[in-house]
Amino acid sequence: MSAGVLFDAPGPKARMRHRVLGAVGLLLLAAIIGLVVWKFQQQGQFESSKWTPFVHGEIWNSYLVPGLMGTLKAAAISIVLACVLGGLLALGRLSTVKPIRWIASVIVEFFRAVPVLLMMIFSFGMYVKYNVVPSEQAPLAAVVTGLALYNGSVICEVIRSGVDQLPKGQGEAGLSVGLTEAQTLRSIMLPQAVTAMLPSLVSQLVVVLKDTALGYNVLYAELLYSSNDAASNYSNLVPVILVIAVIYIIINYTLTKIAQWIERRIARRGRSAVTGPDTGVGPGGPVGGPDMNANTVAG
Repeated sequence: MSAGVLFDAPGPKARMRHRVLGAVGLLLLAAIIGLVVWKFQQQGQFESSKWTPFVHGEIWNSYLVPGLMGTLKAAAISIVLACVLGGLLALGRLSTVKPIRWIASVIVEFFRAVPVLLMMIFSFGMYVKYNVVPSEQAPLAAVVTGLALYNGSVICEVIRSGVDQLPKGQGEAGLSVGLTEAQTLRSIMLPQAVTAMLPSLVSQLVVVLKDTALGYNVLYAELLYSSNDAASNYSNLVPVILVIAVIYIIINYTLTKIAQWIERRIARRGRSAVTGPDTGVGPGGPVGGPDMNANTVAG
């Protein structure tokens, strides 16, 4: 019997106990779901009249599709700005100049500590009070501001963590061929770090998409806000919530699959670069090839 790193492998009695506990857990979960469905059934939430608006299409055209467009719009702008901000902050955090590194660290720690919703509300108040943006664009600007600042700080830390995990030989290889420390960071280490941390970065982008629902609090017409109006108009809150949940699941599942596809392509590219005829083998041996492959697979 082999032992794991963190715990011993379960024996026959432990495995049986796990199966029993798992079965009991599934039964409890099924009972809870059944109770919820029964309660909804008693209150008439599954009557055909509650679902008819979804068939006719009016609820889609008036509420759900515009709300979905608002969600995707806020998420797309926030993702672009967060990636740019995260990259710049990562360069600052990894800078060899101490004042720049200190300023970047303060910015990152501050925006990671402040709740996203608080940044949205504060930004919304400032935009409206000082007419920074047109009043009709203030909710969108507030949502984007909160999401970009917080997630940019998180992306910065993800990238920095990826760079820190690279073998020291990667940086030494760049310096040995005459690159400066900044050039080595930009040309060699950052691309590998982003590749290695791609799953974490994509997971953060999924968080951005879901957090657009916080825009409800600053009156931004995203999917949740629009669905609330739809539920009030058609008196079918539970069906609307269920449909919205399915929409979010489909979008996030699609993003995850796209990320996995990109990851596989990058992994294949890394392997072909190592095993191909031009592997960059110089007088001092392979430069970066095997390590790049190892980091890609690890990511």
